Amino acid sequence: MHAALLCAVLSVLAALAGCAGVEPVRGQMHYGLDALPPAQRPVWPAAPEQPRFVYAGTLTGEPNFRRPDAGSNRWRAFGRWLVGLDDDAVKPLVLQRPSALIGDETRGRLYVSDTSRQAVFVFDEKGGELQLWERAAGLLNFVAPSGLALGPNGELWVADAELGFVARLDAKGEPLGVIGRGQLQRPTGLARDTASGWLYVADTYAHQVKVFDAAGALQHVIGQRGEGAGEFNFPTHLALADGKLYVTDTLNNRVQVFSAAGEPLPGQFGSRGLVLGNLVRPKGVAVDSEGRVYVVESYYDSLLVYSPSGEFLLPISGGGTAIGRFYLPAGVWVDTSDQVFVADMFNGRVLRLQFLGGG
Repeated sequence: MHAALLCAVLSVLAALAGCAGVEPVRGQMHYGLDALPPAQRPVWPAAPEQPRFVYAGTLTGEPNFRRPDAGSNRWRAFGRWLVGLDDDAVKPLVLQRPSALIGDETRGRLYVSDTSRQAVFVFDEKGGELQLWERAAGLLNFVAPSGLALGPNGELWVADAELGFVARLDAKGEPLGVIGRGQLQRPTGLARDTASGWLYVADTYAHQVKVFDAAGALQHVIGQRGEGAGEFNFPTHLALADGKLYVTDTLNNRVQVFSAAGEPLPGQFGSRGLVLGNLVRPKGVAVDSEGRVYVVESYYDSLLVYSPSGEFLLPISGGGTAIGRFYLPAGVWVDTSDQVFVADMFNGRVLRLQFLGGG
């Protein structure tokens, strides 16, 4: 009896040893709002002013999936650990240092790059699973995944700042090829024009934005190092909306705007200074359906909201670990329903906010 049981266990462990990668976590995805009544959810601005945004949940990883088979999967993870396949297998699959994010609303997915985990987390609400994509190209794994963009046919494009290229992954996370190898110094932010197929890449160390065509060939370069209009000092994040390219010019403390062809447009968002609405270390940038511009102010742990013309409207949050607070946030993305997702990097989570309407 005991011998038979031992044989069965060893057979399972042998099978597990042949497995590779991190298994998906399956279950019903949620945002952790059940334990927080609506009246207790943070809003911005706070009373007595009329609220414009409300806290709409948090994503950290495995805890966001209700798993009916949690017990059996736990034993499976223990088995993987027992054979030395994965030292971290018994630990929950959670975000560590989320950097950038983007959603594929057609597939019901939210992609989050994690520089510490050296992978992309795939929160698949429609499919009911959490995946971890680690492979960048061939046998190469990601080292410092950063900016994300959606490619054609369900592809995800990932900039890796250390590998020095943009990885193309198919809808299952399998590598398809790379863009910019040998042409990029430190690629960070990405934005892709679905109409033209052009890919814009913030090459931070080159102080430029480089533009690749649909075939992956470098077409032209925007900017050079400097402080003037159209010049950059360590650009990091990008957004594309209504034919305009928004570039976070991080060490020039501003967000610049360009035409899709790369011509500087009048005006900018933010400026150097210590007054509320000024920028010190801007990171992520995004635009909502009404043209409002969202800029992550990482140094002051805030998300700043500007009007389409550049007028400062509202700060969201501030430093801390409590619900609705940020700690060195990085990326931001806004969906078509004006839900705002923020990569709260040093809190290891993604915060979701809902715009409530109003001016």
